[in-house]
Amino acid sequence: MNAPVILNAPATPTAPELVLRPWSTQDVAAVVEAFQDPGVRRGASARIDDEDDGLRWLRMQERGWEAGDRFGFAVLDVPRDDTPRRIVGNVVLREVASGKPSAEVGYWTLPWARGQGVAPRALEALTTWSLDTFRADGLERIELLHQLDNPASCRVAEKCGYEFDRILPSAPPSYPLDGHLHVLRVTAG
Repeated sequence: MNAPVILNAPATPTAPELVLRPWSTQDVAAVVEAFQDPGVRRGASARIDDEDDGLRWLRMQERGWEAGDRFGFAVLDVPRDDTPRRIVGNVVLREVASGKPSAEVGYWTLPWARGQGVAPRALEALTTWSLDTFRADGLERIELLHQLDNPASCRVAEKCGYEFDRILPSAPPSYPLDGHLHVLRVTAG
């Protein structure tokens, strides 16, 4: 992808518009701060304790864009006043490849932005972009996985049209608990 991809999720009566843009190494402080939250850490495959860890994670995001197999987006709110935009979350499409029928999505939201519809609005924007971009290359299904101790992710998945598929057994250390697999199947047309 040569041109930067910027996605939008519209404002709601109670929450500001969201802008999704690729992560940048300039976001290191926000990433380190985000990964201090137990809710973000619980579902993350990486551990980020300091700026060096944050820079490694951000470079991994950049390499994914360059390779065309992982597309991570910082999710920013767009306040209705003159307040600066803030990072409120993350969404990612990963394990995507031409001719491969499936890919996986993931997301997290910062604690102070939870309950404002950030995750479902960002996931819907990512899902639409993913299908528009990769359906012609063979994308037929998008998978969303979460651990059983995360009922909020279950609600987000269902709200965004990802149907419950099955329970997945734990796979420590990355997934210490059983989980749910939700799937969005691409319909013809």
